[in-house]
Amino acid sequence: MSTLNSIFNRASFGTRCKTCLNLAISRIKLLRNKRELQLKHMRKEISQYIQTGQEAIARIRVENIIREQNILAAYEIIELFCEFVLARVLILETQRACPVELQEAVASIIFASPRCSDLPELLHIRNLFFTKYGKEFAAAASELRPESNVNRMIIEKLTVTAPPAELKVKVLKAIAQEYNLEWDSSDTESELNKKHEDLLDGLNHMELQAPVIESSTNPSPRDGVFVSSDKGKPDQLPQSPTPSINSPSLLTNKTSSTVADKEDAATSETEAPSVNHRSCSRSSSDVLEKARAAIASADRASAAARTAAELVKVKLPHQSGNFSQCN
Repeated sequence: MSTLNSIFNRASFGTRCKTCLNLAISRIKLLRNKRELQLKHMRKEISQYIQTGQEAIARIRVENIIREQNILAAYEIIELFCEFVLARVLILETQRACPVELQEAVASIIFASPRCSDLPELLHIRNLFFTKYGKEFAAAASELRPESNVNRMIIEKLTVTAPPAELKVKVLKAIAQEYNLEWDSSDTESELNKKHEDLLDGLNHMELQAPVIESSTNPSPRDGVFVSSDKGKPDQLPQSPTPSINSPSLLTNKTSSTVADKEDAATSETEAPSVNHRSCSRSSSDVLEKARAAIASADRASAAARTAAELVKVKLPHQSGNFSQCN
């Protein structure tokens, strides 16, 4: 093998180009026959899916058929270009620049070489053209620059894109007609022609019906915690130090709250009979008895408040002496 490679490398450009072109043409013919058999089998499977009502699977599998048809069409064009260049190898060998009439064939072969992995001979031909015509010529064809002369049909067949819906329906109808199937394509056409926005209509409708919760930028206190919309963790409210049990302020607060509760109770109990008297027409004796009871409870609450105040005054000097000793 190494001997053959050395002989091939020492050969002239024309000899190496002829060898690679002949090998490429032979391989293309073999691959075309193999792919035609595969394509026929795939079309038969699609007809079975249509016949059994599995149109969803047929709509997906038809893309593989379209891709195979594109590759076969590209192979046919490449084979013609290879034969065209093979017939004019002597012109390529004698001229330094690529002739105008051969630029489309040469550029198309360079463009197709990395996109046809089944044809490794095209890569060898590309390397020969790269060595002879330079890097810029090969790059223009590979990158489809404006000055490149790549065949438009080659570009279309070897570019991997999703086939349009009209082409899918056309191929499915041709397969149904080929196998004499009575098939109504209206459902498939409506499904393939459906836009992405139509498919998302249900989701958009659900989003419109969902309740909108407005997030407030200001934190709101809830159970001693600030819940902020910007931070995931809640911020605890600052807590004041817990007062001592013997603290005078605590005793005062307790006393004042007790007195206030008693006065509120007395007021509510005083006002309640008058309201009930107007609404329900109760007897005046019941009202007087409840009023006396309320006044008595208020007196007891006042006495308790005075007693608590006296206790606070007595304990204050004793507590102040304890604080001075601690300091």
